[in-house]
Amino acid sequence: MLGRLRGMFARGAQQPARKMICGLGNPGPSYANTRHNVGYQVTARIAAAKGVKAVAWTTQRGLARFCTVDIEGTPVALVQPLTFMNLSGQAVRPLLRRFNLAPADLLVVNDDLDLAFGSLRLRAAGSAGGHKGVQSIIDHLGTQDFARLRIGIGRPPEGEDPAAYVLGLVPWELRPQLDGLLDQAATAAQAWVSLGLEAAMNRFNRNSQA
Repeated sequence: MLGRLRGMFARGAQQPARKMICGLGNPGPSYANTRHNVGYQVTARIAAAKGVKAVAWTTQRGLARFCTVDIEGTPVALVQPLTFMNLSGQAVRPLLRRFNLAPADLLVVNDDLDLAFGSLRLRAAGSAGGHKGVQSIIDHLGTQDFARLRIGIGRPPEGEDPAAYVLGLVPWELRPQLDGLLDQAATAAQAWVSLGLEAAMNRFNRNSQA
């Protein structure tokens, strides 16, 4: 199965990359700092740490923006879909083709309501868990076999609409904790590249709450 998928995604490669880290979110300044955009923020932090300025990102047919960085000797494509969250798969599939990568080479970074705020959870595969961006990727790739880095944003207060909650801002008093969480998530994503999934899971999942 993996061999067939790798062959399917091998066509159309244009630039070298051996891994892809895709941070999910919604495009536009009104969404930039919302809970739903923590995936965007993680990929942006990795890029900035590697010296890539925002203007240096490339746009792929209006579907996504991306740049390529070196992580411990491995060229990695950092991706932010521009399709809006629920259509993320429309951006991910053609970029896997472009970079000659299989789903097994992909790490998706996304927010998670079912993880306590401040928690991280790496996993190898599985269902979308209700996350529509992840579900779109599963639908377009035809497989659940790609890694995820889930960032805990916690559940909304009783009576608050979850849709409004994920599109809201983290309160000011929690911003320092959020900054630390995003830094840790950026480190975890890079560990997935440099150490492999199992070692990264052992390191970063110990204190998370699933």
